[in-house]
Amino acid sequence: MYKELKKRILTSIFLLSLAILTIILNEIIFAFSIFIVFIICFQEWSDINVPYFFIKRKKKGFVQIKILGLIYLFIFFLSSLILYTNISAVFFLFVLFVCSSSDIGGYFFGKLIGGKKLTKISPNKTISGSIGSFIFSTFPLFFFNYLNLIDLSFSLKNLLFCIIISLFSQTGDLLISHFKRLNKVKDTGSILPGHGGLLDRVDGMIFAIPGVYILKVTQIF
Repeated sequence: MYKELKKRILTSIFLLSLAILTIILNEIIFAFSIFIVFIICFQEWSDINVPYFFIKRKKKGFVQIKILGLIYLFIFFLSSLILYTNISAVFFLFVLFVCSSSDIGGYFFGKLIGGKKLTKISPNKTISGSIGSFIFSTFPLFFFNYLNLIDLSFSLKNLLFCIIISLFSQTGDLLISHFKRLNKVKDTGSILPGHGGLLDRVDGMIFAIPGVYILKVTQIF
């Protein structure tokens, strides 16, 4: 477990470092990077749905599922650009940190404690892992506030905001897990050590970022 967790953490650190670099450089590089993520994830989404929709169902629903993925990822792409330009680059980075912390917390608690399964959609997901995700998702709030990087105070509302982001992220993770299980594939790809494909790593983010955008637009948070 610890070897796999170490690999997972190192991959997360590398991706977050890369994300920080692209975010702080300029808007054009950021947009280009998000577009690359969009392209790779769409390809992985198409690939993982081949066994069930293309082969087993003889192409029935394959085009529709690709279009669904295209729309899903395009919303993520637009939401990312809007959050970056209309709020701030630091805020966007904060959301990424919350999602990553949620993912690490879920993995750590799930492997360390185990226990009752969360859902049949993903047999590896446990209730303890979900709780760990919620707990770890609040850590970036303390980190960013301590360094005065973001205008978010230590309040119950902002802690709840982090937990809701984690909820969005876990929902996205479960959604992709459902389609992986449906197609009987373990990972969406193999380019990231400890994670599999890029979509395996950002599945929560591509659901959380549009969710955060909605919360901001509606001024709920």
